[in-house]
Amino acid sequence: MTSIPSRDVPVPNSVSPEAQAVLAMGRLGPPPRELPALEDSVGWKAYVEEMDGFVRSMVGDATEGFAGSIEERDLRPCRLYVVTPDGIEDEDRRVYFDIHGGAWVLGGGELCKRTTIASANAVRARTWSVDYRMPPDHPFPTPLDDCLMAYERLLDERHHSEVVVGGASAGGNLAAALVLRARDEGLPLPAAVIFNTGAFDLTGSGDTWLINDGLDNVLSGPVEPCTELYAGAHDRREPYISPLFADLSGLPPAIFLTGTRDRLLSDNVRMHRALRKAGVDAELHVWEAAGHGGFLGMAPEDADRFAEMRRFAEVHWAGAGVRHT
Repeated sequence: MTSIPSRDVPVPNSVSPEAQAVLAMGRLGPPPRELPALEDSVGWKAYVEEMDGFVRSMVGDATEGFAGSIEERDLRPCRLYVVTPDGIEDEDRRVYFDIHGGAWVLGGGELCKRTTIASANAVRARTWSVDYRMPPDHPFPTPLDDCLMAYERLLDERHHSEVVVGGASAGGNLAAALVLRARDEGLPLPAAVIFNTGAFDLTGSGDTWLINDGLDNVLSGPVEPCTELYAGAHDRREPYISPLFADLSGLPPAIFLTGTRDRLLSDNVRMHRALRKAGVDAELHVWEAAGHGGFLGMAPEDADRFAEMRRFAEVHWAGAGVRHT
């Protein structure tokens, strides 16, 4: 046990003025509060509506200012969004399969659509995103089942080499679990995987789960109830729940994007090392002073992160012989 004296942490001058302005805002979002009891389904649904409502009030209409097409498909029992930015030709076979975050309970519906648009703009490719079912009504493995079903639908339309899978936060967790399950079930694997500050150890044993709690301006306060709600009766060390503990051999190349103030920095560092140890080609990119949400897309550092996502995807699409028009 190491005791650290209480201290104020200044906004660093080592980042852009725009990033400094975001950090100066302090914690983003409503004040932390006690989460509902695991068995309180009504309380969890109220919490989800409150949190998603707050985000919707901050970000506004998902489609405002977007130049492109948005298609909604009914996969039964969940929805799928297909977002195509202007300039992507019909002959362009590349697809980014994006899985939204939100602690396995948030970010569905219109927010899922908004995440899909943001990802499509970042990668500059046609983007599929599944609005997977979530707790409290649908704990593990239902969200992963929905992601796998949507991936299989995608493979009906695209060769696996034309697909890059990715996700942020809980979506990164599901992206890792998806490729693990696809491998284990004998499905073709995507050309590459993009992990944008993913969660890979739901036991919360990583160093920065504690060190960066309160320093991260997005992911602070109690998180364990969300991981417990998602895992349900399952052990949180199960590989499809905490991919860090899986046999990672044979997975596609991966890139990890995180920051020094990200509460999940340790998860990304450890998962990167685990993939390297398993012989998987993996990159790790860490941005100065960035928390779990980066700098909300408002700083040059975010543009740099999006450029790395795009570069990585394009390298592996090209490596698989996939060209865009």
